[in-house]
Amino acid sequence: MPVNDKNAFLDEALNSRKEDQQFRTLSSVTPQPNSIEIEQDGNRYINFCSNDYLGLARHPKVIEQSRSYLERYGAGSTASRLISGTFDIHTQLEKELAKSLGREAALIFNSGFQANSSIVGTVTDRHSLILADKLSHNSLLQGALAGRASFQRFNHNDIEHLELLLQQADGKYNRIWILTETVFSMDGDRSPIKEISSLADKYNAHLFVDDAHAVGAWGDRGLGLAKDLSGVDILLGTCGKAFGSFGAYVACSNKMREYLINFCSGFIFTTALPPAVIGAINASLKLIPQLEEERAVYHQKIQHVRKEIQSLGFDTGPSTTQIIPIILGSEKATIGLADLLKEQGILASAIRPPTVPKNSSRIRLTLSLSHTDEHIKVLLKTLKKWQNG
Repeated sequence: MPVNDKNAFLDEALNSRKEDQQFRTLSSVTPQPNSIEIEQDGNRYINFCSNDYLGLARHPKVIEQSRSYLERYGAGSTASRLISGTFDIHTQLEKELAKSLGREAALIFNSGFQANSSIVGTVTDRHSLILADKLSHNSLLQGALAGRASFQRFNHNDIEHLELLLQQADGKYNRIWILTETVFSMDGDRSPIKEISSLADKYNAHLFVDDAHAVGAWGDRGLGLAKDLSGVDILLGTCGKAFGSFGAYVACSNKMREYLINFCSGFIFTTALPPAVIGAINASLKLIPQLEEERAVYHQKIQHVRKEIQSLGFDTGPSTTQIIPIILGSEKATIGLADLLKEQGILASAIRPPTVPKNSSRIRLTLSLSHTDEHIKVLLKTLKKWQNG
């Protein structure tokens, strides 16, 4: 029987989110010239939820090259890559990415979500098996669920469980794809990527690694934690985090690149990234390997802040990176701390289910090289105030 109000399901779903204190809204902000402070509703805040890990979004060389490409090539690429949207700057950037990452080839995508959600289904079929880390990013899971392959999750970072699933699958599928990340976006921990790569080799499985939160911040010359692993078939990185811009890339073999160009709908049926974005990515790719001293300072800052937060009695989970969760459990407490932080001039994300499991709501802090000692003092002082009631 049809219902009288065809939009009743909207009210029901939204009211449920509100009752569970999981309702989301959009809030406009205006970034400030120092790259780590923002203005919202006439108030100034220190931004502790940006993924601009190296502060490159405001770097003069990034802006300069972005502007240069804009003036030379125009505002848009005007077509998809397979029509007339592949400018010489797209091809040149892909060659530079491949060279920097030690791979045969690279292919630019318009976003990390677009790449993950469309590639996984492209490289599998109904006779395939996908084994994904239980805490893999939603974009990878969407890609796995949208395809026709069999899909199983292995316990987070659990090598023994992954090997058990590989043993059970032996000979039953035309191909097996393992999906994981190097740095996980909600817990800030790292995967045992070398051991996973070895398992992929041992069982002749394909390996898809999302290196989004490591590129720029970690690894040899800041080029990620999976750059030198030979067993990685698809290495994905994003340009909207430490690169300070937008877009994503896949580093892979020449043959895999050709396959994605011919079969990946997320690549085929979309307008190419605009020239200004390509210019920004290109500039960041040149800068990142040169920032070794800055990264050393950054890593010390990360370690210091995490230890200070732990000393105040907060649970930071398994974090070992610039992503530091303050796990409070309840949605109410998490929102309360987010509100207090905002009152004290700090913007920090309150992350609640369904983004994270039930009873693991948290404040997700992300540290940037642009955070000053004074910024960090304000953060720690406010957290101490919360603990003291």
